[in-house]
Amino acid sequence: MNGREKISFLDRRRWQTIGRRLRHSTAIGLLALGGVGLRADPAGTQKEFLAGNYPFVISEATLGLRDSPGVTEWTILLIQALLAVGRNAEADAAMTETLTRDNQSLKLRWLARDVAYANGRPEEAKQRLGEIRMFVNMRRWGYRSPAEMVIFGRTALLLGADPKDVLEQLYGAAQKMDPKSRDVYLARGDLALEKHDFPLAAKVFEEGLKQLPDDPDLHHGRALAYANGDREQAQTSLNAALKINPRHVPTLLQFVNHHIDGENYIAADKLLDEIIAIHPTQPDAWALRAVLAHLRKDAEGEAAARATALSSWANNPRVDFLIGQKLSAKYRFAEGAAAQRRARDFDPEYLPASAQLANDLLRLGEDEEGWSLVKAVHERDEYDVEIFNLVTLHDTMGKYVALKSDDFVVRMASSEVTVYGPQVLALLRRAKKHLTEKYGVELAKPTYIEIFADPKDFAVRTFGLPDVAGFLGVCFGRVVTANSPASSESPTNWESVLWHEFCHVVTLQMTKNKMPRWLSEGISVYEEWQANPSWGMRLDPKYREMMMGDDLVPVGKLSAAFLSPKTSRHLQFAYLESAYLVQFIIERYGLDKIRGILRDLRDGGEINTVLAKHTAPLATLEEDFATFARAKAAELAPKLDWTKPEPELLQPNAKEALAAWEKDHPDNYWLLKLHAQRFADQKEWPEARRVLERLIELYPGQKGADTPYRPLVAALAALGDTAAETEVLRRWVELDDEAPDAYARLMELAAAEKDWATVATNAKKYLAVNPLVAPPYRYQAQAAGETGDVATAVVAWKTLLQLDVPDPAEAHFQLARLLQQRGEDREGKRHVLLALEEAPRYREALRLLVDFNRAARDVPPPAAPAQPAIPIPVPGPPVESLSLPPVQP
Repeated sequence: MNGREKISFLDRRRWQTIGRRLRHSTAIGLLALGGVGLRADPAGTQKEFLAGNYPFVISEATLGLRDSPGVTEWTILLIQALLAVGRNAEADAAMTETLTRDNQSLKLRWLARDVAYANGRPEEAKQRLGEIRMFVNMRRWGYRSPAEMVIFGRTALLLGADPKDVLEQLYGAAQKMDPKSRDVYLARGDLALEKHDFPLAAKVFEEGLKQLPDDPDLHHGRALAYANGDREQAQTSLNAALKINPRHVPTLLQFVNHHIDGENYIAADKLLDEIIAIHPTQPDAWALRAVLAHLRKDAEGEAAARATALSSWANNPRVDFLIGQKLSAKYRFAEGAAAQRRARDFDPEYLPASAQLANDLLRLGEDEEGWSLVKAVHERDEYDVEIFNLVTLHDTMGKYVALKSDDFVVRMASSEVTVYGPQVLALLRRAKKHLTEKYGVELAKPTYIEIFADPKDFAVRTFGLPDVAGFLGVCFGRVVTANSPASSESPTNWESVLWHEFCHVVTLQMTKNKMPRWLSEGISVYEEWQANPSWGMRLDPKYREMMMGDDLVPVGKLSAAFLSPKTSRHLQFAYLESAYLVQFIIERYGLDKIRGILRDLRDGGEINTVLAKHTAPLATLEEDFATFARAKAAELAPKLDWTKPEPELLQPNAKEALAAWEKDHPDNYWLLKLHAQRFADQKEWPEARRVLERLIELYPGQKGADTPYRPLVAALAALGDTAAETEVLRRWVELDDEAPDAYARLMELAAAEKDWATVATNAKKYLAVNPLVAPPYRYQAQAAGETGDVATAVVAWKTLLQLDVPDPAEAHFQLARLLQQRGEDREGKRHVLLALEEAPRYREALRLLVDFNRAARDVPPPAAPAQPAIPIPVPGPPVESLSLPPVQP
């Protein structure tokens, strides 16, 4: 362009900006400069709509329709903007007038559906779908634009079309025709979100953002796709949406949800005020305001908010669906289920309410109705990923075995239940007796415990999706789900996990699920510590650094620390900090205060108010607890120097500088670790031993992956100092509940010394980590046999047979001998015959068979022999690190 044209262009841009500012305040739609009109076109006004300039869009579209009454795009913009600010009656009038001029437009008919819903006429909205279908059937060739294909696709889905056909034949074709069509990306992404296919949704919205990076709806969709997985990505997308459109109501509602999850109700209220200022009767906003009122036990406020949410459409099922969904997210499953039933009363065909109700019922232990609803939803929507996963899980759980008592129903895979199911029941009985007496609560019966052999099944049962990692167990109040110890990638003490989760059963039922997450988790971790000194997480060097630094979260914000942690380490730190806070309250104010806090929460008290009532004002409590927590951190190995050396000192060419620094920092934790690692790597075992023994002397309580006990045991084994190795192992196993390699080695050494008590103790410790491998049962059977504990030995040998041991003949023979000692000749003879079936020339078994036959001639068989249990063989993973001595018959 030439210079004059360039100046003219800049002038037009400058005057357009001035004109927009004037139109915002005066609604004047036309400025002239030299006789040139400056009105924006519908495409430019659409950008203003996406930016949230709704009053401007209404003004511009109104004037556009005055000048060009036949331009449908102006009508669509006007009606969309009117709906965005809650002027539903005006949108209705505009739609009625426009349909008299253009009754063939699919865009208008689809938008007319939204207008009908906004004005409380759902039957009319459904009729609009039929009209769209009729128009397309009559003039299929006439509706071939990408936008029209998308509308027909959305309509077809609502009328029951196959989603795959819509994706391929309509959405796919539309995207090929116009790769920049936002309608296509929104339709595809919305469909994936509706079917809970979040990976696909993320992919679709990201494809759209490559083409349309400034679209707030696409950013919002991407945030929803990542909401249940990568929270950081979700937050980034929400921030991007608001940067483009600060008045984007769907995004603002997501932030309200986050604030409610984090118990920041004041911030949630402020955001709701902003949304209501944009759209005074926005149904979702008023539904969430009803949730806040419910959580505050404000029945009148709740009823008023719900009534406002339903003011435009009296039977809108989404209102109660959202209320119930949010209450269920707060673990108020009974209240959530009641809300879903109200939604279903409004519209029995509203599937989201049925699906959520099914999940609520399953979490309440009402399995029969819950699974029936899952099946019913799946029959109507076989593409919903979450429901499909549940249907598949139901088939899997149909093969599970249930152990039942008056207090518990424990469901486990048939391959595991006979191995350690009785131990699970025994642990739960101990936990129930201790914790219910301690907290003074009577539980609903029974408690349901479901232990899943496949972590994907656990994730589906717990979260609806198979790819949620990082959880060992979850409690919903009366239902506990847990991963089998066989599925854990790292050693995990299943006894500690179940004790922790059952403590949730106690506190959640005591408060009717009305407690903040930090208090629930804090009590459970604290009770692990009380039950067994080696259980539960402990302060370690990394947590010490966090507690001494800026990562200690104020008490009033502690629940939010579970919602959006910076890292997985920060999430674990939230558990630890919560436990220390519970310990602080008990030590400073007494256990009765904790019980009082729980009772007041049950009665509807707000946590900070309740804390102040039973302890101190929040500001004082936060200050006192911070002092307590940092004192605990300072008590960790106080004789160690915790100063971290600068990274450059650890470089290979900085040996002299490091040596000089070390002189000023004797007994530095990080350098002791570094030296120990280097000596071990170079197999300089005496030097490694010296450094590691010094580290343990200064920090004797370190457990977990970084414990110095493990490398010290390796060094002592390499040096051949068995006595010292045994002593170190004894100290290690006393403080670490998840060290199966230590238990195995100590059993091996103790068996060689015939120290059967140590063998038996460490066999139990090992089985608390992994009860599905053979070696600890073999040691247990050997120790019990040597000490005359026939009952324990019998159970151990029977369990070994279920684990498909390499030498079943020996196991059957040993079991037969023990049964003979108990006078159970009939059962003993069966096992000796099974031994001979495996090894026909097994001489000792043959001699034992002769003994049984001789005894049988003298003693008649019992009149009604008990039927023996049929063992279920289970393949157990090998423990390669163990060197097991043979058990002598």
